[in-house]
Amino acid sequence: MTKVYNVGVEATLDVIGGKWKPVILCDLHEGPMRTSELRRAIPNVTQKVLTEQLRDLEHDGIVTRKVFNEVPPRVVYGLTEHGQNLSGLLEQICQWGEEDVRRRAANGESVVIRHLGETAPSREELLG
Repeated sequence: MTKVYNVGVEATLDVIGGKWKPVILCDLHEGPMRTSELRRAIPNVTQKVLTEQLRDLEHDGIVTRKVFNEVPPRVVYGLTEHGQNLSGLLEQICQWGEEDVRRRAANGESVVIRHLGETAPSREELLG
């Protein structure tokens, strides 16, 4: 059966849409990561959902999964060349989101963005 999309953005969101896929892709944009590293980077995602999202992205040719023959087993995820093509788009989306958070914080909303390994910025930093 032929899958029909109304516009290109619909096809894009079919692959990268959802709560966690864009976050996973932004983290993997920084470089290959183990599952445990992704869990630490995305503390609110469950192991089950993370695994499902990674499998979906792997199935769609966006993410690679490399299993090392070690004890204990080591699995590393990274972006395929096709996945790396999303980098510019993801950077623009991240930049827009950061600007929107600054705008919302300036309007009195309590909102922050946590980056990998960083603490959440203070309201003053967001407004500054």
